[in-house]
Amino acid sequence: MQPRLSALSAILFIAVAVPGQTLQVPRLPDGTVNLGNTRNEKGVWLPRDRTDLGRRSTLAPVETIPFQPWARALYEERQVHELEPHTRCHPSGAARQFQTPYGVDFVHVPDLQRLFIIDIGGPHTFRTVYMDKRPHPDNLQPSSYGHSVGHWDRDTLVIETIGFSERFWLDRTGLPHTESLRTVERFTRTDFNTIKYEILIDDPGVYTKAWTGGFDLRWSSDTEVFEYICQDNNTATEYMMNGNQEVYFTSPIAP
Repeated sequence: MQPRLSALSAILFIAVAVPGQTLQVPRLPDGTVNLGNTRNEKGVWLPRDRTDLGRRSTLAPVETIPFQPWARALYEERQVHELEPHTRCHPSGAARQFQTPYGVDFVHVPDLQRLFIIDIGGPHTFRTVYMDKRPHPDNLQPSSYGHSVGHWDRDTLVIETIGFSERFWLDRTGLPHTESLRTVERFTRTDFNTIKYEILIDDPGVYTKAWTGGFDLRWSSDTEVFEYICQDNNTATEYMMNGNQEVYFTSPIAP
């Protein structure tokens, strides 16, 4: 009788690479793609550098995003003041989670039918993705990560999330959203060093129609999750400016 595989052994499983050959995409014992660390390879995922950012959000060219007029005005204002909640230790959901300083880690726990996405920088929090086919609950309390349910579409991890709060930006450049936001994210590990990240954004309070965007994540090897402390009194003036003037807060806000 074969012993039952534990969650830890499933997380650490990897097909052994032959020296001199390109590393293959690692898989768990059941054949599922492993997005996280293995017994022989450790690392984290970082967004691939965007040298062509220009007038782009990090998800799509700005001119292609179907903003409602008020939302476009808010987005343009955020290009000036950059008062991002992330700099005041608020967790960042949706695409912004994958632009967290120092990267993210995916932890598969098959025995619990859950997957955890762990931020390193910022508030150093984690997001739970339920893989047991449960529905979204009614009357969700809005939160920065919302409620995420996932499944595999062949080798692509698909995550649908609702129940977001408004206490974060959708991406690093300030894309807005409301509590009506629904996202569908797709993660495809196209090779050992790359995850193709795609996101559907459906928020009728902000955009005139649903739209898609994304970017690649790159593997940063020989790196592990480490302790990171975000201070609530962080002034981070290089990230919180109003034109050329330093910003001083007299009330708690999350623009």
